[in-house]
Amino acid sequence: MNTEKRVRVLVGKPGLDGHDRGAQVIAYGLRDMGFEVVYTGLRQKPEDIARAAVEEDVDVVGLSILSGSHLAMTRKVIEKLAEMKASDIMVLVGGVIPEEDIAKLKEIGVAGVFTAGTPVAEIAEFIRSHVRNQGPDSQSVA
Repeated sequence: MNTEKRVRVLVGKPGLDGHDRGAQVIAYGLRDMGFEVVYTGLRQKPEDIARAAVEEDVDVVGLSILSGSHLAMTRKVIEKLAEMKASDIMVLVGGVIPEEDIAKLKEIGVAGVFTAGTPVAEIAEFIRSHVRNQGPDSQSVA
């Protein structure tokens, strides 16, 4: 029996961007690679994404942003996660992200940035290498 906890990923589309093909490709691809995936759908408020992440007990929030609002939307999601005492949830950003904004996103707390066209396998490997899987028998006691 496999007691290893599957990594849970929430894929969110903050703001008014109405294109979600890329987010769906990532969500389905990660699911097919063994991740548990929650997709929140289009036009979500940052606070709704953060709330869903906490309620769903995810390990990772992946934001898909094509609208150019990546800095503002990501900052708001990270702030909302902090307000909810969930700063331990890793945040990733993908989409149309100018090269000069990647460092800014990392400065505000983004663990990884994946521009349009990044293979799903590369994202999956990044997540696996940064999130520690813990089964019920491997929890530490303080």
